[in-house]
Amino acid sequence: MSEHISKQFDMELETIRTRVLQMGGLVEQQIIAALDALSEGDIAKFDKVIADDVHVNSMEVTIDDDCQHIIARRQPAAGDLRMVITVIKTITDLERIGDEAQKIARMGKTIYEAERFQVPRFREVKKMGQNALRMLRRALDAFARLDPTAALELLEADQHLDDDFAAEVRQLITFMMEDPRTITMSIDTMFISKAIERIGDHAKNISEYVVYLVKGKDIRHTSIDQLKREALGDNLA
Repeated sequence: MSEHISKQFDMELETIRTRVLQMGGLVEQQIIAALDALSEGDIAKFDKVIADDVHVNSMEVTIDDDCQHIIARRQPAAGDLRMVITVIKTITDLERIGDEAQKIARMGKTIYEAERFQVPRFREVKKMGQNALRMLRRALDAFARLDPTAALELLEADQHLDDDFAAEVRQLITFMMEDPRTITMSIDTMFISKAIERIGDHAKNISEYVVYLVKGKDIRHTSIDQLKREALGDNLA
């Protein structure tokens, strides 16, 4: 009987893990659609990204509810409890990434509707977006494979994305100083860039939760240099 209950519990944990990855896939598609719409100036695509955010929100609520039921019924401990906590934290970050994708769509729609005769300069923004998307995919892959070493890589990737955002802001300020007519569009573009930078932050958070899940160590607010000194794979146990 005890073995049967244990197997059933394992299946419940595996189910919520799978649903997290499904939610991650949905969020990935939101980002891809928002970036595509930005490239094409497709208002209908922007509208779809904005409308589809409700599906991401719904998944967060459903998975969170499942986690609450598992805690109440199973009273998990040790690694099982860390799994449930990791899932709850991860879906919160995924929901916020969905919000950022929606923000990209909203600001992109505003730019294209207001600037009919001016082609926005989105080359660097799209590059940032692709880098943020890769970070999310790597974080979800680390979660799927329970690979804590990916955390260190994503911390460094996040730093590069932060640097790209700072460079984009400097460039946009230059545009505004050179031609005041670009001020409105440049500010809107800055909001898009910030949304992309925040996607990277949330992806980094997810990778940090993987370290917590596997190693039982909270590495939030830990510098990259410190993690390197601790030799992630050996000393986080």
